Amino acid sequence: MSRPLILVTNDDGIVAPGIRALVDVAMTLGDVVVVAPDSPQSGKGHAITIHEPLRLKKVNPFPGIEAWESSGTPVDCVKLAKHIVLKDRPIDLCVSGINHGSNASINIIYSGTLSAAMEASLENIRSIGFSLLDYSFDADFEPAKPWVRHIMKFMLARPFQHGQLLNVNIPKLPADQIQGLRICRQADSRWIEKMVEGRDPSGQPYYWLSGAFLNSDLGNDTDIWALENGYISVVPSMHDLTNYPAIESLKGLENTHNF
Repeated sequence: MSRPLILVTNDDGIVAPGIRALVDVAMTLGDVVVVAPDSPQSGKGHAITIHEPLRLKKVNPFPGIEAWESSGTPVDCVKLAKHIVLKDRPIDLCVSGINHGSNASINIIYSGTLSAAMEASLENIRSIGFSLLDYSFDADFEPAKPWVRHIMKFMLARPFQHGQLLNVNIPKLPADQIQGLRICRQADSRWIEKMVEGRDPSGQPYYWLSGAFLNSDLGNDTDIWALENGYISVVPSMHDLTNYPAIESLKGLENTHNF
């Protein structure tokens, strides 16, 4: 039987150590093609490039692996992979990451890592976004690799389900201190933001976004709880942002005769 085709992408850029760790795992499970940004794209969310041309260049950072770097966003990379690089080949799994830093809870909204995986799921491709809770460039991904492989292998073995997308976050712990894996819901958390104002050398004002993460969700079934207690969190995610409980309460708006 032919090996599954695995698309690997990220938002930290094609030379980031996290994507190298993900390629190392993916190549043990299938044929790997990499399409990733040529520079860091963290926080880009689901942005796409429409006002300028995209560039795509074949590169060789992973010996024996077909790899392309793009001038676009993480979502652009998935689109280019599907329509240009792999246009005649069905993709069995798209994996994005391994991100340097958390994408748990509300961070999924801003994450380029998760948006790339979500774009793949919109194209009916199984997809997983992987993140390690370590923002440093020289983060140690070795303890995460067996878990990443286990999750990828599980997803490849399952019957396909439409829009199948996982948000996986891995605590920064030695291998023997990872407690296991938990299937979770996204914690109801948010950022308390502030803009730090300063002046550049020419005296012009600039603003730098800062803030603190606030988790007010005390449930023990959330991704934040899992990570704080040494577990890998796995959140089944989706692109449907409809607030279903609110539909019935808004029905009165349909009455157009009571302005």
